[in-house]
Amino acid sequence: MTAEPEDSARITVIVPHLNQPEALTRCLAALEAGTRRADEVIVVDNGSTEPPAQVCAANPRTRLLAESTPGPGPARNRGAAAAGGDILAFIDADCRAGEDWLRAIAEAFRDPQAQILGGDVRIDMADPARPTIWEAYEAIYAYRMARYIRREGFTGTGNLAMRRTVFDAVGPFGGIEIAEDRDWGKRAAAQGYCARYVAGMRVYHPARESFAQLAQKWDRHIAHDAARDAAAGRSHARRAARAFAVAVSPVAEIGRVLTSPRIRGPRARLLAWLGLVRVRLYRARRMLRLLAAGGATASAAHWNRSDGPGGG
Repeated sequence: MTAEPEDSARITVIVPHLNQPEALTRCLAALEAGTRRADEVIVVDNGSTEPPAQVCAANPRTRLLAESTPGPGPARNRGAAAAGGDILAFIDADCRAGEDWLRAIAEAFRDPQAQILGGDVRIDMADPARPTIWEAYEAIYAYRMARYIRREGFTGTGNLAMRRTVFDAVGPFGGIEIAEDRDWGKRAAAQGYCARYVAGMRVYHPARESFAQLAQKWDRHIAHDAARDAAAGRSHARRAARAFAVAVSPVAEIGRVLTSPRIRGPRARLLAWLGLVRVRLYRARRMLRLLAAGGATASAAHWNRSDGPGGG
């Protein structure tokens, strides 16, 4: 495979959408304002009450498609099937691309060894000087893509780019019943494709507005993990020990909270730690309840928040 100069690589941006017209408006506006624009943008509506036809029509490089199979994975697959670009770049409808997002992608792919890229995801705070508890918590603990690429070889689908040839070789994203970012990344790694972290490839994601939204996210992840543990035959004792480790882990995280460059000031750091304590105690309880119930049922009916890896 030969490298392509930045100005000759065609980039298709694919945006899955479900009932988020205002967020999609911001997403498309940020793409249009970037220092490197997409060659085409494909929005794939996944069953919205009202498809975002007017939002897409206001953006000249944007096409609107529809995918009836529920889930962001099938929506992304529909966009990829229609894409004309050499490079596929994925972003979520509620994300705002940094001004150099596409430029960083194009420059990284000038290296012929670059196959899959993941970038930096920051929390889009309403008031960075006075973050809410969940903004402070997620600023440190959500979307730690560099860590996931380094440790596990995959990254989140809300800030992901790949060569078209890689997508065709690995195959489509999975459905709503699985964590499709982890599944696709693991399949890509099994075929010898390597994910690379690009710090300049930055997008901004809003924090969840309530603990209930975080709990809904973790219910899905814990159910997926419990199903994998059961299939692998992992013992109850091992799974219970892991739940206990999660419950006490905030003590070991004090140093990270005090030194993280992603938030500033004692108030924000205290809020981040309190949020971490509440989330991890909830996770531990849910893990033990699923273990006691002897099974796992994934609750994945709603996907319109990005639940990529990294959320504490």
